[in-house]
Amino acid sequence: MIRKIIQIDEEKCNGCGACASACHEGAIGMVNGKAKLLRDDYCDGLGDCLPTCPTGAISFVEREAAAYDVEAVQENMRKKKESNPLPGDSHTSHFQAQTASCLGQWPCQMKLIPVNAPYFNGAKLLIAADCSAYAYARMHDQFMDGKVTIIGCPKLDDTDYSEKLTQIIQNNNIQSVTVVRMEVPCCGGLALAAKKALQASGKSIPWKIVTLSIDGRIME
Repeated sequence: MIRKIIQIDEEKCNGCGACASACHEGAIGMVNGKAKLLRDDYCDGLGDCLPTCPTGAISFVEREAAAYDVEAVQENMRKKKESNPLPGDSHTSHFQAQTASCLGQWPCQMKLIPVNAPYFNGAKLLIAADCSAYAYARMHDQFMDGKVTIIGCPKLDDTDYSEKLTQIIQNNNIQSVTVVRMEVPCCGGLALAAKKALQASGKSIPWKIVTLSIDGRIME
């Protein structure tokens, strides 16, 4: 099938390995000091690896490629976890159970997430500052559990998220919207974008904004 897939320019690649780390599906690996696309069917074509490349060696192309195989990717990720267990030996399984991720979809970055993804149908939407999970220890179980999570930083992305959020809310049966922001001023852009999107969508949806302090407390 003809589809969008990444292409790596070996001459530009400096071998830093950032793209391989960013590719959670395992499509990219380091071979002889250079990044390589190891399997077409592991590449979802969403490009999480693009922003991490410091030399611009990665680009999108449309070519004949095997279809993205979700089951194969999940199996590969499972094998990696088994072969690289968390520290703790006999306590590993207990530790993993206590720290299970509540992220229910991928990607989660605002600029990468597709507006018509099937997981948005009937979803409770969490719009979170990308540093909130580092500031608040219970981010997963208290806010992310049972929700579709979108993260972003208006200052770093230097963009207005309201247009994309409006499309997500208009085109999908969103049940509720929760915004988790930091107390810092730049996070105000995240809350404002959500408010603008809700107004522009013309829908009446339950929503709330939660503000976190930089020392990890819920302020409101």
